[in-house]
Amino acid sequence: MIKNMNKIMLSLFALGLIVVLVACNSQKEDEVKTVVIQTNGDEEAIVAMETALKEAGYEGKYTLQSLGTSELGGKLMAEGDQMEADLVTMSSYFTDSAQQKHAMFKDLTFKTDAFEQYPSYYTPILAITGSIFVNTEVMKEKGLATPTSIKDLTKPEYKGLVSIPNILDSSTGWLLIQAIISQYGEEEGKVVLHDLIANSGPHLESSGSGPIKKVQAGEVAAGFGLRHQAVAAKEAGAPIDFIDPIEGNFSLTESIAVVNKDDKTTKLAMEMAEVIIKNARKDLVTNYPVALYEGESVTSINKPAHIKKFDQPLTVELLEQHQQFFNSVK
Repeated sequence: MIKNMNKIMLSLFALGLIVVLVACNSQKEDEVKTVVIQTNGDEEAIVAMETALKEAGYEGKYTLQSLGTSELGGKLMAEGDQMEADLVTMSSYFTDSAQQKHAMFKDLTFKTDAFEQYPSYYTPILAITGSIFVNTEVMKEKGLATPTSIKDLTKPEYKGLVSIPNILDSSTGWLLIQAIISQYGEEEGKVVLHDLIANSGPHLESSGSGPIKKVQAGEVAAGFGLRHQAVAAKEAGAPIDFIDPIEGNFSLTESIAVVNKDDKTTKLAMEMAEVIIKNARKDLVTNYPVALYEGESVTSINKPAHIKKFDQPLTVELLEQHQQFFNSVK
């Protein structure tokens, strides 16, 4: 009888232990973890996002990791929703391609009031636009005529005096390639690009900000890069002018998306995404002056003269094709 009682007691103890363990495990699964934010944004974008999150009371509830576009893009394409990040800000073409491959993002649950219609799983945080810019002092010193097109920068007199971004390293370089292919097609475009790379020589930059730095320093007379940087340099009093090329001002957006891990952290990440869009845009549109949402406006100086869009959807696959186009003329 005592033996039977002992067996019953042991069984009840074991059952209780299992219930406790299951309850603890269930509670752990229900816990809200720190939201991991991974971004390819530069310093100004990161500061704007963090300021908005801290002001909204989210300090200590997130970890922000800054990665290069290629590194973060590689994670998106390889890892899908198994990646460490709960919230991602990234070049929109990578976000689109990752969603097509993995269906990894959750539809946004908040209204954005964007000017344009975007996929349900992301909304842009900023946009960048390309243009030509020149150092007016160097142009005068070298006796160069002001260029009106990217093709002008291929003229012999610009030999060694041009700086451009490399599409293999910089998404800004893609703005250049889109403009060339769109205007000249692939056959003539290869000639234009070949001559442009030849004129750039050692001034082919791995960073989108590289050309404006070279132009400001007077190392070269002209460059192609981010329009807003040239505008800011001119307004700050630097001998810089910017030209909207006849080939067009092409743009890229960087967007925010929530990785669908279907837990409470996903819900918190969605809240943070909304805060960034609602509260960080006032700083983002100042540093990246392209209006994206209702109620936003930019000064006339920040409105490109020749806004164009490439005639194909921007995807990682198209980027790779254009990188091969670039490589074929080097």
